[in-house]
Amino acid sequence: MIYYYTYSTPIGKLCIFADEKSITQISFKDAVEGTGIEQETALTKQAFQQLNEYFSGTRKQFDLPLNPQGTVFQKIVWHVLQSIPYGETWSYKQVAIAAGNPKASRAVGMANNRNPIPIVVPCHRVIGASGDLVGYAGGLEIKKRLLEVEKKKP
Repeated sequence: MIYYYTYSTPIGKLCIFADEKSITQISFKDAVEGTGIEQETALTKQAFQQLNEYFSGTRKQFDLPLNPQGTVFQKIVWHVLQSIPYGETWSYKQVAIAAGNPKASRAVGMANNRNPIPIVVPCHRVIGASGDLVGYAGGLEIKKRLLEVEKKKP
């Protein structure tokens, strides 16, 4: 069973989805009818607490059970994203190299685009080769705000 609950955060509403054992998705949009049961659970509450700690600058790593659904390659990329240190940014090429496929920059971009658990799986830390902020499911303004959170010293 999938449960979801929508919370207000400093970057707007976030809808957190969870099954009985793990976080499955975080969305910048409200849940669509039929996507699960609207109910706050211990896991959605824990994720919200950790997100608040992140936004306040006191949490640099998330400690949540995750179960993102995707292809084998997407899961490899999402795992690499979690290794990007807090406050750092990597290019798509750097992520492709770390994922074991140096020529897969474009595929990394697509995997980032399909990341079902943004912020916790920090696809916002991936930028263009020129250093420009490019693409983000929540919009470039939110990506910029997340990177600013990580530049502040607690």
